[in-house]
Amino acid sequence: MFRRKKPTDTRDAALQDDFVVVVDESVNPYLVLFHEPAGFRAEQLRGLRNRLVAMNPDGEPKTLVVTSAVRGEGKTVSALNLAMAFAELERQEVVVVDADLRRPSCERYLNLNQRAGLTDVLLGHETVDKALRPAGYRDLVMLGAGTRVENPAEVFSSSRLDQLLHRLKERFHYVVVDTPPVLSSTDAGVLSAAADGTLLVVRLEHSLKKQSRDAWQVLSDTGGNVLGTFVTEVRGQDPDSDRRLAYDPAPEEAE
Repeated sequence: MFRRKKPTDTRDAALQDDFVVVVDESVNPYLVLFHEPAGFRAEQLRGLRNRLVAMNPDGEPKTLVVTSAVRGEGKTVSALNLAMAFAELERQEVVVVDADLRRPSCERYLNLNQRAGLTDVLLGHETVDKALRPAGYRDLVMLGAGTRVENPAEVFSSSRLDQLLHRLKERFHYVVVDTPPVLSSTDAGVLSAAADGTLLVVRLEHSLKKQSRDAWQVLSDTGGNVLGTFVTEVRGQDPDSDRRLAYDPAPEEAE
């Protein structure tokens, strides 16, 4: 498992034959690893990635749930950016799983057409090999939400969830799972308990402190290993508002 610190190239033929062309303008602008890989915000995501890697000293494949207390805190954007940051590491293929069956958005953010995915695999209607697809970013693979179902909680109660996560860990170095908000449904708690670690996204001045505390408690009570929080929309922490944070490349000297 991930260990929470105390406070102080080969691909399957199915994926080789599949490809996707992504137009920059149609990808969600907040996916900074895609649009501005050399920018300040991308570096903040890499810093988060490095902290998570440090929590995994053995370098074993891991499953990581990314969630939030309530909607609108940036969990999906954080999950996709973090998955891209993991995919930058050498020889570490990554899969991002859209497990928000109530409001799926990972495929839409990447400008991918919706097709068979997680629900179809868990219900036995499709194989995981056929449901996986390139995400349009190097070494990143997508498992979309799949066909809409009336009661997502019943899908996640299936024993096939553990089997699927285990199989994905055999194939990918990191499995990043986007879930619904914790306080809106039981799905996040179930998925958190099945994963190696959970990251709670908190949008500054959006959710109430009590909601964030309650979400952490729910995840812990259901067996989740909460690694920490990732705070979004921290004001003043960027080169636009504080030039001391800027570190642009030096201009080339004239010959």
